[in-house]
Amino acid sequence: MIAMIGRINDRKLKAEIARLRDLGLPDLRAVWQKHYGTTAPKTLRRKILILSIAWRIQADVAGGLKPATRKYLRQVAEAARSGPVVRPPPALRIKPGTKLMRVWQDKTHTVTALADGFEWQGCRYRSLSEIARTITGTRWNGLVFFGVKSRTTNSKGANPTRPTRREAANA
Repeated sequence: MIAMIGRINDRKLKAEIARLRDLGLPDLRAVWQKHYGTTAPKTLRRKILILSIAWRIQADVAGGLKPATRKYLRQVAEAARSGPVVRPPPALRIKPGTKLMRVWQDKTHTVTALADGFEWQGCRYRSLSEIARTITGTRWNGLVFFGVKSRTTNSKGANPTRPTRREAANA
């Protein structure tokens, strides 16, 4: 097996996952034990074991699920045990006619929400992210750029209330 410490290249990852298909059920259960730290459920079919182990190997290398996703899945599992259904948070909806403003490099940009997108400087856009990219020349989450949604702590642990160097340089 490939040691999951440090980075492995894409070719090795693909080879490790492809090798799972050649393993018998007892060997797959042993690989499950190694990666999950528990015995594999006896009810899992071979195909599901392979898919689950492959996901886990990729998650070990790439970092797995985001903390918010893990939290939501824990809530769903708890609710399933206790009875009531946990519904996902409602999708953020900006009502048509809402005006969003952002100052970027000493220029005020005003966007109007439409029923099927957004209008900025007389042009229609499908998303706020497209507009933010056009304004800044870099990829942005449009909801964050226009202040509709706050930025969460990023993977490097940066403070969400402090602008990054790039943001500070472009502001």
